[in-house]
Amino acid sequence: MKRQILTTFIASIAMASAAQTTSVPRLVVGISIDQLRSDYLNAFMPLYGEGGFKLLLDKGQVYSNVQYQHTPVDRASAIATIVTGTVPYNHGIIAEEWMHRAELHTNFCVDDRRYKGVETQDYSSPKNLLVSTIGDELKVATKGKALVYSIAPNREAAVLAAGHAADWAMWIDNQNGRWAGTTYYGDAPAWLRYLDSNSIADRISSMMWKPSTEYSGSYNYFLTTTQKPFSHNFTGDSRYHEFKMSGLVNEEVTKAARYCLESGHVGMDEVTDFLSVCYYAGNFHHAQSATNELQDTYIRLDAALATLLQRIDHLVGLDKTLIFITSTGYDEIDEAEDLAQYRIPTGELNINRCATLLNMYLCAMYGNGLYVESYFGNQFYLNHKLLEQKQLKLAEVLEHCEDFLFQLSGVRDVFTAHRITQGAWTPGISIIRNGYNPKCSGDIIIQVSPGWTLVDEDRASKKMQRDSFFEFPLIFFGYTIKAKKVDAPVTVDCIAPTVAHHIRIRAPNGCATSPLF
Repeated sequence: MKRQILTTFIASIAMASAAQTTSVPRLVVGISIDQLRSDYLNAFMPLYGEGGFKLLLDKGQVYSNVQYQHTPVDRASAIATIVTGTVPYNHGIIAEEWMHRAELHTNFCVDDRRYKGVETQDYSSPKNLLVSTIGDELKVATKGKALVYSIAPNREAAVLAAGHAADWAMWIDNQNGRWAGTTYYGDAPAWLRYLDSNSIADRISSMMWKPSTEYSGSYNYFLTTTQKPFSHNFTGDSRYHEFKMSGLVNEEVTKAARYCLESGHVGMDEVTDFLSVCYYAGNFHHAQSATNELQDTYIRLDAALATLLQRIDHLVGLDKTLIFITSTGYDEIDEAEDLAQYRIPTGELNINRCATLLNMYLCAMYGNGLYVESYFGNQFYLNHKLLEQKQLKLAEVLEHCEDFLFQLSGVRDVFTAHRITQGAWTPGISIIRNGYNPKCSGDIIIQVSPGWTLVDEDRASKKMQRDSFFEFPLIFFGYTIKAKKVDAPVTVDCIAPTVAHHIRIRAPNGCATSPLF
């Protein structure tokens, strides 16, 4: 009898031990901070409280040398890479917009006329995201029981982070200022109406962005900037868009995340749930001179993070929550410097004129016709039907285009589809190839020389080329994470497999990267 009792007791201990070793976090929170930079993050450290960035950097596993493996990087391609664990060549989101080759108009990455908006006129879905996300795989692994939500100021960030199988994705609509969604994810959650009962739209006329503390703007990090007070009201047709570029937007994102946690029952049972939250850390109006506003944005972002972490700890427990934080890895600044006055090499490369000249060259080579069917950004789309009619080989035409475009001032390099997909491997071509996708990228991509501005007269856009190194962190925090500083270089596509490993599910189906730890 005693031996039987002892055996039962040992078995109970073994079962309890096994249960502990196979446990998973109740909640995963993925925090993507649009345009977060390590230099600003560290420079403004004296202005932060104790519960936000300081807590994360002190108690988290911090990777300081993080990189994206593709170019160009923008908000859409970055968010898609974070949640899929792969590059645009595989996941299909090469940018926020690209040229729709068949219809010859620009295509926004999450547009889909099949699914109406909720509290918005935009039609949206993740149809252009070609692989699964970490949230999708969590839904599959739990047979749909896991809750997956995505909250962001911008539509593309919300939808791409939510993936294909989420319960809801929400963003702030540019036209009416309300929290919006799409019927792709079904009916809006009941708690959304409580959030909209005191919406941004109801308060925007009385809102004013001014320094949150007496120290905002007084910490002189920038070499040539004179600090002065600021205050901004939000008026006119673009008031909600401007609001989303201000330091105030992060408080609204945190409020929405709190409603989701409190009323959406996220993290309340043993089935792991996933919550994606996107914050903003960019310049107001993308102006480099707006340094006072930038400091206040980081101060408010720190406070928003502290509030979110406190709420997670109260409702779920930080020890039961796996949190990762990283940046979208780009800096969207409208350059206005006149480099010529300092005798720095500069100039303008007009994409419209380049397309015209290239078409004239091809007409001289092969006879009359519209060979350059369209262009967008730094990419040209050739008329494949015309080439077939003239029985021209695409590879040969592309080679002639490459030779011609190389001769234009301001062109540093030319990458054709043939060179990208079939050319010899080099680190430079690899990063271009990763950002290329055969279904939506152009036939020719030009690289603009540093200091030169790419001008598109049709779309009234200008963008100066700058190859400066962009440093940003990756932080893991919470569930079983030990404080650690890692200087070795890592890539953003490691996030999804690392999270998948911790919650014991498969990595997204386009991810071939191994977990970090």
